[in-house]
Amino acid sequence: MIVYRVEIADAHAHLFQVTLTIPAPSDRLTLSLPVWIPGSYLVREFARHLQGLSARQGQRELGLRQLRKNAWQVDCQGRAALVLSYQVYAFDSSVRAAFLDAQRGFFNPSSLCLRVQGREQEPHAIELGPLPAGWQVATAMAVEQGRYQAADYDELLDHPFELGRFWRGEFVAGGVPHELVVAGALPVFDADRLLADTQRLCEAQIAFWHGRRGSGVASCGKPPFERYVFLLNAVDEGYGGLEHRASTALIASRRDLPVLGQPDLSDGYVRLLGLVSHEYFHTWNVKRLRPAEFERYDYEQENYTELLWFFEGFTSYYDDLFLLRTGLIDEARYLKLMSGTLNAVLAAPGRRQQSLAQASFDAWVRYYRPDENTPNSTVSYYAKGALLAWALDLSLRSSEAQASSLDDLMRLLWQRSAGGPVSEAQILEAAAELGGPARADELRHWVHGTDDLPLPVLLERLGLRWGSDKICLARRLGLRLDKGGEGLGIKQVLQGSAAQRAGLAAGDEILACNGWRLRKLEEALLTLRPEAPQRLALLLARDQRLLELALDLPLEGQAEAPVRLSPADKPSARALSLRRAWLSG
Repeated sequence: MIVYRVEIADAHAHLFQVTLTIPAPSDRLTLSLPVWIPGSYLVREFARHLQGLSARQGQRELGLRQLRKNAWQVDCQGRAALVLSYQVYAFDSSVRAAFLDAQRGFFNPSSLCLRVQGREQEPHAIELGPLPAGWQVATAMAVEQGRYQAADYDELLDHPFELGRFWRGEFVAGGVPHELVVAGALPVFDADRLLADTQRLCEAQIAFWHGRRGSGVASCGKPPFERYVFLLNAVDEGYGGLEHRASTALIASRRDLPVLGQPDLSDGYVRLLGLVSHEYFHTWNVKRLRPAEFERYDYEQENYTELLWFFEGFTSYYDDLFLLRTGLIDEARYLKLMSGTLNAVLAAPGRRQQSLAQASFDAWVRYYRPDENTPNSTVSYYAKGALLAWALDLSLRSSEAQASSLDDLMRLLWQRSAGGPVSEAQILEAAAELGGPARADELRHWVHGTDDLPLPVLLERLGLRWGSDKICLARRLGLRLDKGGEGLGIKQVLQGSAAQRAGLAAGDEILACNGWRLRKLEEALLTLRPEAPQRLALLLARDQRLLELALDLPLEGQAEAPVRLSPADKPSARALSLRRAWLSG
């Protein structure tokens, strides 16, 4: 068995010590570290944190030759075990890499464990060295006699480790034990509430995929894991998650955790529950049911697919929908969340430039590297993918000839692929089977085109109203400001906007309007005289220089107002029936 011994070399220097033992080596071995981690589509160059690599057989030191940025070659002498030693700098607090200090440790094996090329299919194991007093270990990897064991290198990489002092709780969902680990929570953290709410989500998603007695859902077998672990790191500011085959690593603001004695459902807690729901849904939709291009991961380079709109976008549709279906939020809260997703897409001119298929393929160079031009040139396969899922769901449900649902499509794909790789052709084939050839053609057009989705018409069929909300000044001008929209620094200028025509640019700071100092952009409206032309004379700071620019204030009707979804006043009986079926699943 190939064994990695992971120890704390120096917590204050954020260094893990790794000792890799390879039994019966061949005459020449190549070892490499992944350049990316599945689920996060960006080359992250984990090898840049590896240092002090050495090799030996018995007492004999061996030479190492570096082949590439992340690969080394060693020539062995005889069949004695090859032992490699190295350190890994670990100070990345995200869910994607490794972290170590005196309070906590965390690592994905993709950041620490060199791949022995040609022997990936053999069993692998991780041994942990001594930990500080009071520290615990949490991972979904099976443990036997102190060794965490994986059937092969792929399985090894799919199990993050949480080390330190943390709260842990357990529950059973779908007959399978689940564990929830929370590090960094405040003393007022309501652990029982988070545990119960997480259990509700897990039960609902297992029933969605695998059915349950009396559910009306055809059984698709049992959950594809023997045990599941949530690893949540609560921090001052942060949000994100990364899915794995039997666990997920999560990061969230500790202020978003539920608080003892406060039954209200805060926006932050709803956001956290949506994250939990999203990553758990990925257990099926991307970890098993996955792009055909991901049947075997290539850890050495980008792995391209045009299907992230399905695997990330459809998951983004179902994450909050499960909050609604389990009763954690009501319909009004859900429609508010979907209004936010709609507005994020409609406010980005890039939706006219890039299709969902292109956005998926370009994730490696665009999605994780946003800049000042991102909203003008790209569309989010998460956000628009979720809207596409909604449109497809409503279209299938409201069909007069052959009513079905997106739920049916997801389960059909799961059954047909045996929970494995699928292609776009198979997705379209399932859509045609459930909704007819026209539905498949419609879906293909939505995926590869740049037109807006016909959601206003589809929502009307469910008795939902597409209304307009109040438009803020930044949106009227075509600006995105820093500090979450509360500052006066310009983060992005939208294509074709009044701000762009006037010459405003990303990086500018707005100081004054019509001779009046501004603290917030909305105060610029107070500088206008009702009887005078609506003109804004702006004083800007750009590259330490003062600059004056003027623009005519667009009328509110000239800029696209935010969308606000709400139930229609007098929906038809059919619309109410369709909506009840959609809401309940």
